[in-house]
Amino acid sequence: MTLPLWVWATLMGAIAQTGRNATQAGLTAAIGTAGATQVRFLFGLPFALLFLAGHSAWTGSTPALPGPATLGWTLLGAWAQIAGTALMLLLMKDQSFGVATAWLKTEPVLVALLGAALLGDALTPGILAAIAIATAGVLILSVRPGPAIGSLFQSRPAALGLLSGLGYGLAAIGFRGGITTLPAGSFLTRALTTLALALAIQTATLLLWLALFDRAALRGSFRVWRTSLAAGFLGAFASACWFTGFSLTTAANVRTLALVEVPLAQLVARLHFRQGTTARQYVGMATILAGVAALLWQQG
Repeated sequence: MTLPLWVWATLMGAIAQTGRNATQAGLTAAIGTAGATQVRFLFGLPFALLFLAGHSAWTGSTPALPGPATLGWTLLGAWAQIAGTALMLLLMKDQSFGVATAWLKTEPVLVALLGAALLGDALTPGILAAIAIATAGVLILSVRPGPAIGSLFQSRPAALGLLSGLGYGLAAIGFRGGITTLPAGSFLTRALTTLALALAIQTATLLLWLALFDRAALRGSFRVWRTSLAAGFLGAFASACWFTGFSLTTAANVRTLALVEVPLAQLVARLHFRQGTTARQYVGMATILAGVAALLWQQG
């Protein structure tokens, strides 16, 4: 079976995002949560502009100016992603990483429902089943039996987790809407144009926020500029891959396949950070991969 281009783009995005997350882990300790979070936008924007300029020079194409519809969808995606990140950070302050991850990775289900409602994306029973299998794998991987399961269903983490997942889901829908409403250009031109626009909106929003409320975090990100640049590049490259996927298929397909990031993160934890892997985690990773395989089979 020949895999579609969106599959390769999404897989590359998952690999790059795993690297970015590993890079940002050290930044959080150095400059705080707010400072590490804005790095992906502030230091990612120059790379997104370079990607767009390089593609335009290579192909001789000129990016189309975004109209009101593209601006509206991209604003929705940009601000929803910031909101989802903020809610995720609140959740992780209160709950274990496993509980937080379990709620956050309900995103593909929410993306599928939002895509059908807002963009008219088609959902077959097979695709819905694949999404459900992959999401179940995340639950198995993330939540330990016993007290952790009880904490999963407490009202506060449930509300924060679902709202955070909704934020990320709206972000995926907004970005796909921005890409598909651009008036002209190839799929890659539209993807890179929307990416640059989204990162510009997010950078301006967070620069204003940090300048008003957390200047120390802003200064700190420039103090560790080498690591910040690495995180910015990996984040921009991962986003370029996600956006390319959004330009070619539904957001639900991209975000479900992106769950391979979870087993990749486990692999990095085992090989790089020397953390062990339990039998339950192996079962969870196998279930995620089964869901991903079912999704890819639907595309054949």
